[in-house]
Amino acid sequence: MTDSPSASSLIIGGAASSPRAPLPTLPPLALYIHIPWCVRKCPYCDFNSHTASPVLPEEEYVDALLADLDQDLHAVYGREISSIFFGGGTPSLFSAEALGRLLKGVEQRIPFAHDIEITLEANPGTFEQEKFVAYRKLGINRLSIGIQSFQQQKLEALGRIHNGDEAVRAAGMARQAGFDNFNLDLMHGLPDQSLEDALSDLRQAIELKPTHISWYQLTLEPNTVFWNQPPVLPEDDTLWDIQEAGQALLAEHGYAQYEVSAYAQPGRPARHNLNYWSFGDFIGIGAGAHGKLSHPDGRIVRTWKTRLPKDYLNPAKSFQAGEKALTNDEMPFEFLMNALRLTAGVESHLYPERTGLSLDTLVEGRREAEQSGLMQVEPSRLAATERGQLFLNDLLQQFLT
Repeated sequence: MTDSPSASSLIIGGAASSPRAPLPTLPPLALYIHIPWCVRKCPYCDFNSHTASPVLPEEEYVDALLADLDQDLHAVYGREISSIFFGGGTPSLFSAEALGRLLKGVEQRIPFAHDIEITLEANPGTFEQEKFVAYRKLGINRLSIGIQSFQQQKLEALGRIHNGDEAVRAAGMARQAGFDNFNLDLMHGLPDQSLEDALSDLRQAIELKPTHISWYQLTLEPNTVFWNQPPVLPEDDTLWDIQEAGQALLAEHGYAQYEVSAYAQPGRPARHNLNYWSFGDFIGIGAGAHGKLSHPDGRIVRTWKTRLPKDYLNPAKSFQAGEKALTNDEMPFEFLMNALRLTAGVESHLYPERTGLSLDTLVEGRREAEQSGLMQVEPSRLAATERGQLFLNDLLQQFLT
């Protein structure tokens, strides 16, 4: 682990880099809170999630989260939080009382923006009307509901604990509880899935009128059951047909694609995720949570927390498992890995504002990407072409040293 170098002799994509400048302004600040427990671990899931015991250690975990946050406060003094995201695991396993105490403790430590977005991930099998009304009263104003599919055979293959009817009811209960802003998570490319199966799931989701749909392809990840025991997935031609037809269907119903797998009604993109993709800052608290914080002197530091819940709750162990200051030669890839996921990319001036580096450090990689048809020839923006969106890994290779 080293501090960020400032020597002008570093080479980035073939071009000499300028010294890292102090950041003119710090980016927006978000907070990610990880709740690591689930009713059951899904066979495709590579997130830091663990099967819950009959009684969750809510009180101890909230205490640990606030103590964890206390240790990060020195790096964000004087700033306010623009969004909070409760991820997991299944955060909706926690009671409203526990989440209320946590939110109150966070706000006592860091001011909330007046229009803060607070999102809670929830699964249909954990929906209780009274509990979600209480969540809304706490100030949680956005839900992300993990549907994945409405079809029983597909849900069983994915190891989900809910059925299709419960998924439909969950969306209705969310609206009745006062949530006028909610996301539905859907997967495609599921075991033995046909084009019509995938479009049927999308049509059902659209009928529920969420403000946002996350629609992404199932991938087999290491350290999962599916990686060791792979299911039969659709052929590449079928996957391509699903992608094209699904995007057309979503657009037809007013869901604009603004990121690789994110579609939103006008004015309803996920602000928390937009902050990630535009290289904003975020504190990460909870077992296995990651953070990224910028400092006025130009340092940008990534952090990660102790992964196992039992270790995170152990007072003899540190919350923080590690940290790394990004070096100048890592910065182009780190920035573009996020920004180029956005279908419109970002305005070019955001790169020097968020990294402290000159746009000159992108010149050679950008030229090669443009000549390959992977990046738009647009001086005022950094954006992938449609082909670049499809081959994002190839595009990002142009900015690796």
